[in-house]
Amino acid sequence: MDDLGNTGNEALANGADNAPAAGLISQYVKDLSFENPNAPAIYQEQQPPEINVQFDIGAAQVADEVHEVTLKIEVRATTGGKTAFIAELSYAGLFGLRNVPAEHVQPFLLGEGPRLLFPFARRVVADAIRDGGFPPLLLEPIDFNALFLQQAEAQGVQFGAGDIGHA
Repeated sequence: MDDLGNTGNEALANGADNAPAAGLISQYVKDLSFENPNAPAIYQEQQPPEINVQFDIGAAQVADEVHEVTLKIEVRATTGGKTAFIAELSYAGLFGLRNVPAEHVQPFLLGEGPRLLFPFARRVVADAIRDGGFPPLLLEPIDFNALFLQQAEAQGVQFGAGDIGHA
């Protein structure tokens, strides 16, 4: 309760709202590429392909209180010394952040943002690989919040467990 007797749950005068808010505005495919350079011979290979998956996360402010988070996924499959396929996806989302303290913005955008986008990006990658003539690759869930905290710790930046929100 504050000095005026407000508990913090009441609407403020003149529509003022100082509570932190974060929300996903929209999500979309920015770039999608699938290469099958050794078709049709690659379908004759008997051994299962070796799969290499790489992730990259980026964030940029695109307007007042609006940030774009981009999750890049690259999947390379080789078998018998030849490339079976290469799938590359840049999947992005626009996030609205209002009244979020500055120290919480980066943890949200690089930890929570990708967590929200990942299930949709995973489906796009699986569909592209399936449509390329291969069994769909279902990527394992990733704890982006833990990865963010590990990278921040490696760079000497400390964040508390409460610094990253969960939706």
